[in-house]
Amino acid sequence: MPRATIDASWPRIPDDAVFGQVSAVEADSHGHIFVLHRAGREWEEPFPAEPIAEPTVFMFSPSGVLLGQWGAGEFVMPHGLSVDAGDNVWITDVAREQVVQFDHEGNQRMVLGERGVSGQDESHFGRPADIAFIGNRVLVADGYVNTRVAEFDRSGAFLSEFGNFRLAHGIAVDEDRIYVADRENGRIQVFDHAGKLLDSRDTPTGGRPYGVATLGGGWLVTVEGRDRADNFGAIVRVYTPEGQLERSLDVALDGRNASLGHDIAIGRDGMAYVTDVYGDRVVRFELSPEQEPE
Repeated sequence: MPRATIDASWPRIPDDAVFGQVSAVEADSHGHIFVLHRAGREWEEPFPAEPIAEPTVFMFSPSGVLLGQWGAGEFVMPHGLSVDAGDNVWITDVAREQVVQFDHEGNQRMVLGERGVSGQDESHFGRPADIAFIGNRVLVADGYVNTRVAEFDRSGAFLSEFGNFRLAHGIAVDEDRIYVADRENGRIQVFDHAGKLLDSRDTPTGGRPYGVATLGGGWLVTVEGRDRADNFGAIVRVYTPEGQLERSLDVALDGRNASLGHDIAIGRDGMAYVTDVYGDRVVRFELSPEQEPE
């Protein structure tokens, strides 16, 4: 498979920063790149009770300079990060069973869910994974235990739920559709903005889609973190509006199970960003079709 040309100079992590198990990435309206990581904490169950002491949210400039960091003492097992149209930052924590809204500088504004309590109802989550937005609606991919997308208004009031997934791991929207990475079913589920199922698209080789991002006009890009045999990696796929595979790129490190592609985002400059949990990194590359096999 063609390998993406990774920008080896991006980002620039200070020597004294604790960085690792990078789970989510998103761009804001200014072109800043927000990266969520676990600061060296590994996914082990049962989850610990104490929050991660170091900052878990890094904000980079488009050129890769670290502009800010926050989130110290906040999260136990942070998972998903999304930025809304007002540049508020929303983060899921699968151990806390909560979705937390912050302003751009990291000041907490709202919390959805009851801390540490699981449930599939109007006020509880089952390891919520990711967030997306349609106007004033907040869509939560919920998640590792639950089987739905839960919908709230911006005040936190529950509106509805839809779908039936085997791990709704990633969610993204465009001008017409909602896309959910139905990870353990090896497919992308496509809905209209009212939550009506329009299409169910199996991945071309049975890979597990972890993250999903939209390119506009119905174009879609995903990252697969596992193949059908449960080998780990990081395969990026680009799909046409009709759901046809347009191209694939390998962004994994060399070596068996060295990488776990977990989330993908597209910057304002059109560059793609993928988080690699096992590789303790976030990578930046062009989605150009001119990549050649190595």
